[in-house]
Amino acid sequence: MQVIAVRTYPAAGEPGIEHASVAITERGLTGDRPKKAPVSIVGADRADSTRSNLVLSVSTAEVVAMVGQVIQLGSVTMVLEGAAGSCPGLYAAVGQDGTLAVGDTVIVLD
Repeated sequence: MQVIAVRTYPAAGEPGIEHASVAITERGLTGDRPKKAPVSIVGADRADSTRSNLVLSVSTAEVVAMVGQVIQLGSVTMVLEGAAGSCPGLYAAVGQDGTLAVGDTVIVLD
């Protein structure tokens, strides 16, 4: 499983910005506006229908099945916390700040 897209949404209602790599802190992706959780994640099947920050190379159902797990992407670790409200995918909390990039392998640490 890999990261296939990294996006930020600096302003509500405005188009997202695609990134090759981005720094992430406990507050979320650098340049992203604050929201309910620091990071939102979906699978490739929902890449074009959501405003998620990270798109992984698996289905959204596979992403949701990882709830509660700790993952590493690049130098960042995240805890996959729960469903993203009425949106598909998951919200994640950042456990270790760092940088991640398109193409990074997702490693499940739990």
